[in-house]
Amino acid sequence: QLAQKYDPQRERELRAWIEGTTGRRIGDNFMDGLKDGVILCELINKLQPGSVPKVNEPVQNWHKLENIGNFLRAITRYGVKPHDIFEANDLFENTNHTQVQSTLIALASQAKTKGNNVGLGVKYAEKQQRRFHPEKLREGRNIIGLQMGTNKFASQQGMTAYGTRRHLYDPKLGTDQPLDQATISLQMGTNKGASQAGMTAPGTKRQIFEPSLGMEHCDTMTIGLQMGSNKGASQTGMTVYGLPRQVYDPKYCGGPELFGHDGYDG
Repeated sequence: QLAQKYDPQRERELRAWIEGTTGRRIGDNFMDGLKDGVILCELINKLQPGSVPKVNEPVQNWHKLENIGNFLRAITRYGVKPHDIFEANDLFENTNHTQVQSTLIALASQAKTKGNNVGLGVKYAEKQQRRFHPEKLREGRNIIGLQMGTNKFASQQGMTAYGTRRHLYDPKLGTDQPLDQATISLQMGTNKGASQAGMTAPGTKRQIFEPSLGMEHCDTMTIGLQMGSNKGASQTGMTVYGLPRQVYDPKYCGGPELFGHDGYDG
């Protein structure tokens, strides 16, 4: 995927710029011509003289890696952002040519920003630093910024005093607008059309009875339906509380006169 992002057109533009700046030919293979780091060090020395004081002859691999490392540190000081810079192995071991190309384009953009005649890359915007007088800064503290909103065209018309209750009503219901604290607002419900007809005084007992039973209005002497009903009941045959009730069967027992005083048949 990284190889697919490599742009051959950008390579041709970079080749023309580097060869024109250094005066040296890279070779048929662009990346192989840069692998020893010599042309790269000469490029940054042309853009900013003295960036790499000593360029090693590419005799051994560590000479080449040292040249690449010196180039990367030099372009960092030149102004290229660290996240735009490739690693030495990306070029030396051919692991990420796309990142190498991106770094060279970022270097061209930085060179264009510094005033060099470069035909590729983009010119970075220059930093514009503004300084304000301390008195102006203090005056700004008294102004409500737009980030906090705006009070333009605002007024307190129709606002009530703090703590005053605001009544809610619906004009469609035909109710008058509440004007004082004696009016029950819709938040508390409404008493429109209501009356106290049939209501008893607080604490008065309300009697419950069934008209179909023909009972009179109950009083304190009447046993309520909640306790059952004694209608049609009597105490006939009831004995005094505490007396024993004899139970016997006339079929098996004779009258009391058949028994003696001792209770045995005589």
